[in-house]
Amino acid sequence: MSNTVIKVENLSKQYRIGAHEGYKTFRETLVDVAKAPFRAFKKLNLQSHRGVGLSGPEAAIRNLQSETIWALKDVSFEVKQGEVVGIIGRNGAGKSTLLKILAQITEPTEGRIELRGRVGSLLEVGTGFHPELTGHENIYLYGAILGMDRWEVTRKFDEIVAFAEIEKFIDTPVKRYSSGMYMRLAFAVAAHMEPEILLVDEVLAVGDARFWSKSIRRMRELNELGMTIFLVSHNMWLIQTISSRAILLENGHIRGQGGALKVIEAYKRMTHDANGSEEDNLTSTDIKSKPQAKITLFEVLPEGNWATERKAFPDSGVRIVISTKIGDINQVKFLIRLTGLDGFAFYTIYSDMISVPQNEEVKCEAVVPHLMLLPGEYLIWGAVCSEEGEANIMSEESASLFVKGDEQGPKKYSLFWNQAFWRILS
Repeated sequence: MSNTVIKVENLSKQYRIGAHEGYKTFRETLVDVAKAPFRAFKKLNLQSHRGVGLSGPEAAIRNLQSETIWALKDVSFEVKQGEVVGIIGRNGAGKSTLLKILAQITEPTEGRIELRGRVGSLLEVGTGFHPELTGHENIYLYGAILGMDRWEVTRKFDEIVAFAEIEKFIDTPVKRYSSGMYMRLAFAVAAHMEPEILLVDEVLAVGDARFWSKSIRRMRELNELGMTIFLVSHNMWLIQTISSRAILLENGHIRGQGGALKVIEAYKRMTHDANGSEEDNLTSTDIKSKPQAKITLFEVLPEGNWATERKAFPDSGVRIVISTKIGDINQVKFLIRLTGLDGFAFYTIYSDMISVPQNEEVKCEAVVPHLMLLPGEYLIWGAVCSEEGEANIMSEESASLFVKGDEQGPKKYSLFWNQAFWRILS
């Protein structure tokens, strides 16, 4: 039996510009029924002044509505069980439309899809939630949408609430939640209901650094248990570190697919070249098998001048300890990367190639003497790579870092902190 869980064949989606398309809630349907007599009266009144035929602005609107665009055109691909597939492309490329069709929120115009397994989706903040219900009630509602029994939801309820970190507000209607709280609960429910396929569309960008890091760890854990993850993001570091492969969309078409790093490089070339490069040949055969490796310990420890255990000063240093168990290779590189909350990389540090014993635990320490960072919140990533470097990251982990300092400094206009010794020469 095939282990393909998502099969898309010649998928196309056409939209009529200016036309409203989509589902309506029961409340919206009632409002439409109530407004119908008034709309009919307004239409008759308009026709009595202008005549029955359409002309002028009305005709222009009708002509505008007759225009159509293809958000997706002839898209075909397959996803195997346990894959993490990243979807990248510029705004308007068709990424969110593709996920909405996979989530069965909208119907394709042409083509077909096959989904094997229960699908959980996070397409926008609070997808599947009802704003008038409490967080408590929405957990059960979303569980029911995923086809879970009440006892199964109850069994995981405490774990979901603890992960979302909203215990105080669990009995508050979610319409009063901030966007970050909404997202934390939505992700916690989707991740702990453990659907076979999880669709994620950029919602993690709403969260803070610590929850973002925790969510990524959770997705890795679920993937190790066999969950298939379909992820749309503009964060190339996120796509690169957790995706086994990537698909590049442009104007509704698949421009290429293959190993995540190679597809990201093609995307960067495309964004710098208005005409793109037709020479990019990206196929699923570009995927490289990852040697066996797993980070078992990742610690960010104080080095030198720190405010508290969790807060450093701009001139503080850090010690990063990585323990990993390597499988069937003899040499690895270690990588440290420091990013902002949006995934922007401030700097990346590689080790030299290090000889390691096979199937044994190896502990490595990196010391960064001075962070040179402005006050704020950051993420530190650690990774184990083969000789190809970032082209083959075998395992990665992350932790949040807080830098404390003078908030009245040049933070708004700078990326890094530094100091100089000044003197008067004349």
